[in-house]
Amino acid sequence: MTRIYHNKLVNAKAMIQEAYKNKYAIGHFNINNLEWTKSILEAAQASKTPVILGTSEGAIKYMGGVKVVVGMVNGLLDSLNITVPVALHLDHGQSVEVAKECILAGYSSIMFDGSHLPYEENLAKTKEVVAFAAQHEVSVEAEIGSVGGEEDGVVGAGELGDPKEAAEFADLGIDMLAAGIGNIHGKYPEWWKSLSFETLEVLQNAAKMPMVLHGGSGIPKEQVMKAISLGISKINVNTELQLAFRDATRAYVEAKKDLDDVKKGFDPRKLLAPGTQALKDTFLELTSWFGCQGKAN
Repeated sequence: MTRIYHNKLVNAKAMIQEAYKNKYAIGHFNINNLEWTKSILEAAQASKTPVILGTSEGAIKYMGGVKVVVGMVNGLLDSLNITVPVALHLDHGQSVEVAKECILAGYSSIMFDGSHLPYEENLAKTKEVVAFAAQHEVSVEAEIGSVGGEEDGVVGAGELGDPKEAAEFADLGIDMLAAGIGNIHGKYPEWWKSLSFETLEVLQNAAKMPMVLHGGSGIPKEQVMKAISLGISKINVNTELQLAFRDATRAYVEAKKDLDDVKKGFDPRKLLAPGTQALKDTFLELTSWFGCQGKAN
């Protein structure tokens, strides 16, 4: 099988290791379409921020498949003259086959999420993905326990990670480890109080490697900062961008600007402009929390 290589995309290993060493976190932002991707890349370039663009399996299907996603991202990197490090990452890949498909299409980073499988099967399949990814210089993220909530059909009960499992996964040669520490995909319910920092400390002591915080949308700033200090080096954001886009677009429509036929307020470029600006603003706010702004080499 031949892989199509693209020079501008980088795998996430170097940026994640630098973040882990210097106690900040790289932002992983899920993309959903052209506007989403363009907004994040422009904001990253303007703020000199390394970034990971993530796609769930559902988003890949929505955008037309892996070849469309890879072509769109690489086309934007070229046309926008993006010079900051950018990784294209499969988020919550549910099978070895999907992980390999993305690698061969040109993804530079992969998450194999076998947390829904029996532990030994998760371990064995993660090992298989690591071996395949290494042939193509692609970084690998794995998951133990599970992140609570639902995202694009991936449902987790929210089990806390186990330190013995964390140590065993670290030995597989993965580049980053996701584990349940009380985090939840989607909007956090009112009863939710805090991440389990005790669990994070135990897992970090066992794995001694960069860890990933999924469900990063809506966690209070002080908790984000503490998690980073304890070894979180990658933070995944999706819902927060979606909500920002929704609110800005709703305000435009409620102001009836889309009904202004003289100014052509119905033009998609005008209709989507407030939402895309909100994406940029949210990106800049969150990456300032994460400490990764200005860290592009």
